[in-house]
Amino acid sequence: MFQKLILFVAALALVGCTTIRVDYADGVSADVSRSWNVTDVTVTIPDTLTVSERNSYAPDADIVWYGDPPGDRRAQVEQVLKDGLLAGTSVLMGNRPVVLRTQLIEFHAVTPRSVARAPGAIHNISFFAWIEDAGTGERITEPEVINADLEAFVGAAAIIAVQQGQTQKVRIEAHLAEVIQGWLGAGPDPRKAVRAIGR
Repeated sequence: MFQKLILFVAALALVGCTTIRVDYADGVSADVSRSWNVTDVTVTIPDTLTVSERNSYAPDADIVWYGDPPGDRRAQVEQVLKDGLLAGTSVLMGNRPVVLRTQLIEFHAVTPRSVARAPGAIHNISFFAWIEDAGTGERITEPEVINADLEAFVGAAAIIAVQQGQTQKVRIEAHLAEVIQGWLGAGPDPRKAVRAIGR
């Protein structure tokens, strides 16, 4: 029992307390976005972003992802972002074709070690987003930072979630869809800041 308590305290110290932030400055007015039809979503991942495969509580890297089999983590994360954002923008059915451009800042999902042993964890996700006219390439909105953190399931809750089909990938893509809808004024405002245990 004492040993388990020591492990718990050590994990808590490594993971720490932080804030789950779903936030952006202004977003887009629904009066503007309702005329848009998002024909494409692009995701740029700068070469300067670091990637880690270290299975620790909180690897020091910009990109951490274990929601797919071992492979090109940059490509995998790009696809997760694109799929989630495409799902979110599909609700816009206006007449003006536009493109959602994004550039990744951080995609730090939780590791298997955190899922198994941490008292709590957070998927830290942030990116720049802006809208361009699909025909002319004219920038319609200026780049804005979107924070899209999501509380991760750990322990028994993670096992149950996977059994119900709520994998990290499924949850993150659905969350991204909701966040981008809020930013576009096409859904409820998702912005919040909650203190929690995690990276």
